[in-house]
Amino acid sequence: MNKTITVIPGDGIGQEVVAGAVNVLEIVEKKFHHQFHFTNALAGGSALDAVGVPLPEETLKSCRASDAVLLGAVGGPKWDNNPPHLKPEQALLGLRKNLGLYANIRPAKIYSALINASTLKREIIEGADIVVVRELTGGIYFGTPRGIGTKNGEQSATNTLTYSESEVRRIAKSAFDIARKRRKKVCSVDKANILETSQLWRKTIVDAAKEYPDISLSHMYVDNCAMQLIRNPRQFDVIVTENMFGDILSDEAAMLTGSIGMLASASLGGTVALYEPVHGSAPDIAGQNKANPIATIASVAMMLRFSFDLQHEADAIEAAIEKVLDNGFRTSDIATEGNALVGTKEMTEKICAAILS
Repeated sequence: MNKTITVIPGDGIGQEVVAGAVNVLEIVEKKFHHQFHFTNALAGGSALDAVGVPLPEETLKSCRASDAVLLGAVGGPKWDNNPPHLKPEQALLGLRKNLGLYANIRPAKIYSALINASTLKREIIEGADIVVVRELTGGIYFGTPRGIGTKNGEQSATNTLTYSESEVRRIAKSAFDIARKRRKKVCSVDKANILETSQLWRKTIVDAAKEYPDISLSHMYVDNCAMQLIRNPRQFDVIVTENMFGDILSDEAAMLTGSIGMLASASLGGTVALYEPVHGSAPDIAGQNKANPIATIASVAMMLRFSFDLQHEADAIEAAIEKVLDNGFRTSDIATEGNALVGTKEMTEKICAAILS
């Protein structure tokens, strides 16, 4: 197989974890006789520093010409005082919008070796295996009007939450299709007791479910879902929700796994998908060989599975991650007493060796 991948390291630890994920892809090339061609591109703060915009047209052009995109992380305090259109995070929004990436898939699986790394009790999290399906191109992050202005003599800010029936229907289909390959349960999360957008969301989800009679559909208000994820995460299989709710709930689900450094994600919907870890750029540990590369490496496994249909190769990466964890190797964010503490590069090397073994 011959595939082209646009690689966007981004900012902070993005540089380190993406380098590790590329190393893993090179090992997959070697073992399974594929060819991956990597094209490096800028986005986020690094693009702002280099060319003055968070998402250069050259980067978009490269992404559109690729078979998949691998992204590290963007952002950092260096750019916090930039005006809204010149913040690094605009690169993420721009990539999602321009590539038509409306479905963000975020698995949160509890590795048995990491149960003690979680802040929750074993009896609460053991066996939890959740996928959050987040609508990615609508909602309050994209709604207009928006902005900061003056009203009645003082500063006033506006953001607009809006959804169309077609936007909800297509994310519902993504969730139901994923559930069919799992435990056939979907929980739709909204705030339909307060918000008109959530009332349309729920109505459309119910209507879409008629095409999936084999799927068990439930509904939950977002505040209750936040509580239930901590109280009883095993009740969930697939959670589908809107953009902002999904952003928050998937980060909460990350902590069930012991660290946000464990969570991979795939953004699907257009002809080219984007794969990235859920965590941020963590500038406080950047360049110190402390970052956990597992989320980015697991994102590469999702790339092989969803974009390239290389199921066996994806399984090999995931099995290698589990083997290394079972052998007691940990980065500092998931380490507990008795573990062998390793850095970003060493964890990557251990996973590469496990793939080859």
